[in-house]
Amino acid sequence: MASGEEMRGWTVKMSMPSVLAVVAAFTMIPGGVLSDTRGTRGLEAQQLAQGSAHLHRRLKRGWIWKQLFVPEEDPTPRVIGQLKSDYDRGEASMKYILTGEGAGDAFEIDEYSGEIRTLKKLDREEKSFYVLQAQAINRRSNEPEEPESEFIIKVQDINDNGPQFQNEPYVSSIPEMCPTGTTVARVTATDADDPMFGNNAKLIYSILQGEPYFSVEPKTGIVLTSWPDMDREARDEYLVVVQVKDMLGLSGGYSTSTTVTVSLTDVNDNGPTFQHHLYAFALPEDSAVGTTVGRIMAQDGDTGVHARMTYSLEDDLEESSTFVIRTDPVTQEGVVLLAKPLDYEAKRRFVMAAEAANDHVDTRFLTLEEFRDRTTLKIVVEDVDEPPVFLPAAHEWKVPENAAVGAVVGSVTARDTDAVNNPIRYSIDGRSGNTKAFKIDANNGTITVAKALDRETAQWHNVTVEAEETTANHLSSSVVVFIKVLDINDNVPTLAGDYQPFICEGTQAGELIQLLSAVDLDEPAERHHFYFSMVSEKHINPNFTIRDNQDNTAGIVARRSTFTRKDRSRYLLPVVVTDSGSPALTGTSTLTISVCRCQPAGHCPTGGVEALALSMGLSLQALLGLLVCLVTLTVLSLLMLVVRRHRRKQQEGPEVAVMELPEAPSQKVLYYGGEDPDPRRHAVPLRRHPRRRERRLRREEVRASIRMSLRESHLIGPDDEVFRQFILDRLSEADRDPDAGPSDCLRTFAYEGSGSPAGSLSSLESSALEPEPERPFGNPRPPMVRLTPWYGGGEEDTIF
Repeated sequence: MASGEEMRGWTVKMSMPSVLAVVAAFTMIPGGVLSDTRGTRGLEAQQLAQGSAHLHRRLKRGWIWKQLFVPEEDPTPRVIGQLKSDYDRGEASMKYILTGEGAGDAFEIDEYSGEIRTLKKLDREEKSFYVLQAQAINRRSNEPEEPESEFIIKVQDINDNGPQFQNEPYVSSIPEMCPTGTTVARVTATDADDPMFGNNAKLIYSILQGEPYFSVEPKTGIVLTSWPDMDREARDEYLVVVQVKDMLGLSGGYSTSTTVTVSLTDVNDNGPTFQHHLYAFALPEDSAVGTTVGRIMAQDGDTGVHARMTYSLEDDLEESSTFVIRTDPVTQEGVVLLAKPLDYEAKRRFVMAAEAANDHVDTRFLTLEEFRDRTTLKIVVEDVDEPPVFLPAAHEWKVPENAAVGAVVGSVTARDTDAVNNPIRYSIDGRSGNTKAFKIDANNGTITVAKALDRETAQWHNVTVEAEETTANHLSSSVVVFIKVLDINDNVPTLAGDYQPFICEGTQAGELIQLLSAVDLDEPAERHHFYFSMVSEKHINPNFTIRDNQDNTAGIVARRSTFTRKDRSRYLLPVVVTDSGSPALTGTSTLTISVCRCQPAGHCPTGGVEALALSMGLSLQALLGLLVCLVTLTVLSLLMLVVRRHRRKQQEGPEVAVMELPEAPSQKVLYYGGEDPDPRRHAVPLRRHPRRRERRLRREEVRASIRMSLRESHLIGPDDEVFRQFILDRLSEADRDPDAGPSDCLRTFAYEGSGSPAGSLSSLESSALEPEPERPFGNPRPPMVRLTPWYGGGEEDTIF
């Protein structure tokens, strides 16, 4: 374009509501390039900075855009603007193109006139604005007249959405007796409309139900109390209905409501109260300590911890020490218990005061309640016939171990506490300890020794003595008498263990062989002291001596150094132990000292033949001889047993391994009785096969042989399918029968009838044949016909 070429302009008209009508003018700066005004201003500033000499140069064209607006849900199609280029002279030389978001779907442009139209209703909540690009193209050259430029179509909001509450349902709780203005809950609603456009999304809250107890702040939705001192005991729950409207509550807007469930929580604003001023109870005098006398209860209108209370009895009265009261944590009742035994003869009635007080007191309500209450308890003691009472209630006596039979150990006394003093008889309970060691006088309760005592067997005796009234009720009581048996020195001391000393062949004279200690079953006054010595003999023991260490131990010491197993394998050494009792007792034990070929470390081997012989007191040669004799006897016994079993097998004969039947069909009749009184006489015997003695046929071979026999038997008579199926069914039955024995034996009977020279052997059809001929008197059996001539003899066929 020449430097003097005049400038041309574009104009875009936008169709808007009358109150928002805007005309957007687009200016084209000659030069053929469209750009944003921000770029134009930057270019102008740059040119001004370079000096006035450059002012005569043309500036690039630039688009000046404003947003296009279209109301949501507006009917379609609708023209919302028009793009017009000053190059367009109305000759349809320009083509307008629209691209970007929604182009062709939500918007279109008339390629000839440049009008921008909507194609569908738009929803601002779905998409609030669209970014599109516009371009003008020369139809002849198909070259763009202007660069592509971007603009925005904004969807204008309308009030088409109502407010919605969030996080429903609302549940809240506040303490009872709370002051006015206490925050209960906050309800929150949202509106999908544009909050920046008009009042479509501006909400206001109000109370529909719940006044005058509650109110709501119109703008925030905070629910507050508006009634003071609400009492939970009068009403514990309220239902508040809150409404929200958009358009600031103006007409034509949307509204919705929600509920807020408000519960009043308990506070301790009520004290305990007894329903009665006097509680009376009766209790038998023989009730045990800890018996429940009765229950009292104070009512409290509160719940939970605020209703917890503690019961107490007055401490300044004598009655309060006889009874105690405990609070049941579950039922909040006061449980009155007996703390001391009752005596009808001593006191027959108790009167005392009981108090109930709250555990947790709220100081804000002290002016309203005292939080405690009192009542009176009256307890009457009932008289009962009581059993005898022992005085004292327990006894502990001592008796020497050597006490003579009949010696008095002690005496028990029981008395009848009732007004009538009934006679009492004493006895020892047979279920208590060693009752045979003592006996008691039935009239005065004196216990004496019944048999000799032994402290080492039983040091303590627990004797249960019963006292029974001689009246008709036979009331009784018992007391336990503990009798301790005192020790005397009546047991001799013994060595502490089963010593098995040994001496090595290389032991030198004066070496210690074994350290000894002793025990005594008696109980010493202070502690035992034992003395060790050897049995007094005329001659001093040349081999060993005993050295007493004066500390209840002693050592066996060798006197010489020439001990060998060849000379002597063991020695016997008597040891005398004396205790320090009065009188002193002496015990003697004999130790066996073995001579041993010790190992280098000085240990005597404890295993092997030599050790075994040493423990048995035998020499090695004698032990080996005994072992040889035992082995010989064992071998001879086994040989005799084998020979005996072999002879028994020879007498019984070899076991029949394989049995077979003749091959001819006539000989397959194994057992057939007929009219013979003794069917077993004509039974075909089973014989063992000479070639199969050493092998027993397998089960599969037996079944195959049976089927072969069946096929051969079918060839004798007519081809009767029923007969064949009958045999096969019986064979299958035998295989499936769990109670059948392990023998695989099938008795098959050949079908004989027409075609057989001998005729049928069956007697089923004998009545249909010619009459039976008369038989001689001496021979009642029918004449026998041999089948061999008819069938001939053949080789035997093995079946199993």
